[in-house]
Amino acid sequence: MNEFVSQPDDQGYFGNYGGAFVPEQLRAHLEQITAEYQKIQKDEEFQTELLRLYSDYVGRPSPLYFAANLTKQVGGAQIYLKREDLNHTGAHKINHCLGEALLAKRLGKRKVIAETGAGQHGVALATAAAILNLECDIYMGAVDVAKERPNVLRMKLLGARVVTVTSGLQTLKEAVDEAFAAYLEDLDNQFYAIGSVVGPHPFPLMVRDFQSIVGREARQQILIKTNRLPDHLVACVGGGSNAMGLFTAFLNDTDVAMYGVEPGGRSLRTGDNAATLTLGSPGVIHGFKCYLLQDESGQPLPVHSVASGLDYPGVGPEHSYLKDCGRVNYVSVNDADAVAAFFQLARIEGIIPALESAHAVAFALKFAATRPQHETIIVNLSGRGDKDLDYVIDNYGAAYGLS
Repeated sequence: MNEFVSQPDDQGYFGNYGGAFVPEQLRAHLEQITAEYQKIQKDEEFQTELLRLYSDYVGRPSPLYFAANLTKQVGGAQIYLKREDLNHTGAHKINHCLGEALLAKRLGKRKVIAETGAGQHGVALATAAAILNLECDIYMGAVDVAKERPNVLRMKLLGARVVTVTSGLQTLKEAVDEAFAAYLEDLDNQFYAIGSVVGPHPFPLMVRDFQSIVGREARQQILIKTNRLPDHLVACVGGGSNAMGLFTAFLNDTDVAMYGVEPGGRSLRTGDNAATLTLGSPGVIHGFKCYLLQDESGQPLPVHSVASGLDYPGVGPEHSYLKDCGRVNYVSVNDADAVAAFFQLARIEGIIPALESAHAVAFALKFAATRPQHETIIVNLSGRGDKDLDYVIDNYGAAYGLS
C-alpha cells in the first residue's frame, strides 16, 4: 500500500461503508450541510476563527507527554500520552464541537442538538453553544445520567437543556434515536452536532477533519522529541472520533502501526460488551452502514461497557473500512483491565484518565511490555476521569483500598 485514500467518495462511502440512509425530508438538509462544509474548508475567515478558538479557548496544542514512570514500571517500549484530557472541557470532543457550532451559525441555525454517553460531547457542545450564543439540547440515556452526574450538572450550568431518555436500555443508542427524532421535527432551525465519526454523510467526514488536529500536532511533537515517527499509535474506539483524530495524520506512514481498542465489557463470549469491530458484521444504523452488533433480523443488539462513551453497537464507517483493508488492528480490553489502568495511571503518573481512555492505556501497558525499548507508542489520552470518579469509587474503590 503506497497511498491510503482517506477521503470518502461523493456519496460518503469509505469503501463499502458510510452513505446516507435517511428519510427524504432530511436528504436536502444534508446536501446543504455538505455544500457549506466544502465551502468552509477553503474559507480563510472560518478557518482562522476556528484555529483562534483552538489556541485561545481550548488551549491547543495539547502536550505530548513522555510517561517516564509508567514506561519504567512496564518495561519495553517508550510510552507517550497525547494529553487531550487537558483541553478546555476535559476531552477531545471540544475540537469538533466548536467546528460544528461555527458551521451551524453559518447556516443560520439557532439551536444545536446532540446525543451524549459519557457526557463529554454534551459538555463540549454546551460550551460551544454558550460562547457562540446558540441554544442547546442534549439527549442522554437515564443510565448515563445517573452514572455521569458531574457532567449532567456541567451541561445544565452551561445553559443546555438535558433531555433524559428512558426508552430501551436508556444508554447511548437510545439517546441517538431520540435526538434524531427531535432533529427531524425542526430541520430549519436546528443543527444536529453528531458526537463522533458516525451518522449519515457528511458527519463522519466532518468530525474526522475537525479532530485531525490531534494527529497533526502529535506528528510534529514526536518528531521534535525523538527525531522520528512513532512505531505504534493506540486509541480507544466507540464511535471512533478520538482514534480517527490521531490516526489520520499517519495513515500513509505504513511503518506506523495503529491499534483501535474496543470495549470488551464483562466478556466477549456472553454478549456483555460493545466490541463492534471484533464481533460485529456489516449493517445499517442511524443513517449509515458500518460494522454493527446486530441480531438475525438486523436490529442492533444490547451492548455494555464500563465506559459510557463506548457503549454503542455501531462504529464509524472509516474504521470499518480500515479494518477490512488491514490498515488498523482492532483489539479489545475488558472492564476489569480498563479500571486497573485507570488506577495505575493515576498512581504512577498522577493523571486520572477517563474510563474510555483507560481502555487504550490498558492495551498500551500490556503491549509495551512485549516491544523493545527503542520503540515508541503514542496513546491518545482522549479525556480526563473527573466525570468517572464517583462511579469508579462506588463500584471498584474497595478493591483498590478506597471506600
